Amino acid sequence: MKLNSKIMPALVIGDLVAKLPIVQGGMGVGISLSSLASAVSNTGGIGVLSAAGMGLDMPAYRKNPIEISLQALKEEIKKTKALTKGIIGVNIMVALSNFTDMVKTSIKENVDIIFAGAGLPLDLPKYIEDGSRTKLVPIISSAKAAGVILKKWVAKYDYLPDAFVVEGPLAGGHLGFKEDQIYDSEFSLETLVPQVINAVNPYQEKYGRAIPVIAGGGIYSGEDIQKWLSLGAKGVQIGTRFAATHECDASLAFKMAYVNCKEEDIVIINSPVGLPGRAIRNAFIEAAEKGLKRPPNCPYRCIKTCNHKESPYCICLALMNAKKGDLQNGFVFAGQNAARISEIVSVRELMESLKDEYSAAASKPEAGLDRQTVSF
Repeated sequence: MKLNSKIMPALVIGDLVAKLPIVQGGMGVGISLSSLASAVSNTGGIGVLSAAGMGLDMPAYRKNPIEISLQALKEEIKKTKALTKGIIGVNIMVALSNFTDMVKTSIKENVDIIFAGAGLPLDLPKYIEDGSRTKLVPIISSAKAAGVILKKWVAKYDYLPDAFVVEGPLAGGHLGFKEDQIYDSEFSLETLVPQVINAVNPYQEKYGRAIPVIAGGGIYSGEDIQKWLSLGAKGVQIGTRFAATHECDASLAFKMAYVNCKEEDIVIINSPVGLPGRAIRNAFIEAAEKGLKRPPNCPYRCIKTCNHKESPYCICLALMNAKKGDLQNGFVFAGQNAARISEIVSVRELMESLKDEYSAAASKPEAGLDRQTVSF
């Protein structure tokens, strides 16, 4: 039977099969919750909740942030499961102060996948209990990181990663690169993906198990998806485009920041957590750059790497304010291609356009080889 290369292939992670090879990026604080994650899952992709800032807007959070964040995570997972029968994941930053508890809670609540980045999740497999079906997927920014994780997980836990997300320097939010690497071709996603595939291949061959590589960072169109799949990735991670959907859990003002931004508005900032980040420039960011913001009295200690005593602002509060639409006291993270967004659409409309664009790109004579696909 002739294989149909014009239809997006499924993304297979162990015994999980996503009808579309699209992972929705886990966007904190409060951007990707049950509404967005379930909508993506219901349209054939993998919907992802973000654990970062979970419960921050709950009244009791300031008095007991650890307990309330775990309670909020449990509730959000249950809400998402009630809205979809598809695949859902949780994105948990290794840098979170309560990373361990977030992981344990997600596994106990039987999420399908844990995506772990913002640090190397070297001990992640130790939290998997007998009978657990949760898949473990590190988010990395280099082949070296993939190699370290593969070696450590196999030697200490006899466990292979179920997949890898390779996040390149064009992504929104915090980046796993130094500032001088962000626009260096040696660190581009085009360079990183083949390197990670090469690092993974020996383990796939030795253990007879697939370890799919998922490309992320700056991916915008169905044509982009076709490109990355033709280069060997098994799926893509998309964040920014899903933030500008009706189902996104943020306010309308937050979403309109994408619609209204111009290419020159997309800037690299120095985040209080010690990493560069890509955001949409606004008055808040400009004030912080001029030193007009003052260090907060931080009650949260939510990020291990945040120097709260010297930080000009609390990034969690700034992001939560933006989520609620208060852009005078916050800002919006965004991928490099955010300025291409011209309207807010539904998740289903976005998915349909991505499939159409993929099909058109795959129909070109130079498109990659036919692939086994699942029609949707």
